[in-house]
Amino acid sequence: MPAGYVLVTRKRVTSSNDALRALADQGAPEGTMLVAQSQSAGRGRYGRPWQSPPGNLYLSLLLRPDCPPMEALQLGFVAGVALGDVLSALLSETVSVQHKWPNDILVDGSKVAGVLLESGTTGGAKLDWLVIGMGVNVAEAPSETVFPATALAAHGCTLQPNDLIAPIANAVFGWIERWHEDGFGAVRAAWYERAYRRGQSVQVRFEDGARSGLFVGLDDDGAMLLKTAGGAQERLSYGAVFPDIEAAG
Repeated sequence: MPAGYVLVTRKRVTSSNDALRALADQGAPEGTMLVAQSQSAGRGRYGRPWQSPPGNLYLSLLLRPDCPPMEALQLGFVAGVALGDVLSALLSETVSVQHKWPNDILVDGSKVAGVLLESGTTGGAKLDWLVIGMGVNVAEAPSETVFPATALAAHGCTLQPNDLIAPIANAVFGWIERWHEDGFGAVRAAWYERAYRRGQSVQVRFEDGARSGLFVGLDDDGAMLLKTAGGAQERLSYGAVFPDIEAAG
């Protein structure tokens, strides 16, 4: 583990983020990392359920970044790049590891991991704490998902969840240092290098509709830049990315 990191383990929690948020409110120091064996109410973006059986990794990291909340959102991409690096090093070179905007990691086109940021403030312009939750399907992938899912075990990885803790901690620490030194530009470039559907047609779905266009990059806040059929460039700050079936057809 990197210097200054403190590992806390739990057998079962509602979610690793919930458990670490409670520690954050009690004054836990930056670098506290909580790992749970299972979650009874794991969640992804927008509160969607995250199936959490034993055998997978449920990990949350506490940070206390000295920056405005909007800038702290960049740390979700920092964690994503770090996860991508770790999984790419573990898996065969023939396996494709990609980043699916904004917070998922894919292996051969199926979701294997996700990142969830949650934060707390004291009423000022800066954060009191930021929790980065990371879930990795190690042994088992959920079924009947809208987007295909997979697990590391299906791609020849025989490691146990605990074997991933130190590599992920060191990778995240390294990319946080890079973020501090070189800014978001370096993180964005590394993320986009492995981006799912980079330069290709995508459909970004919302609860009340969808937008289609070419995925041409990320802006300074990590929003997706989408070039529409009319040639205009749109900035999307939320949504779920899928292949654009109509364009492909």
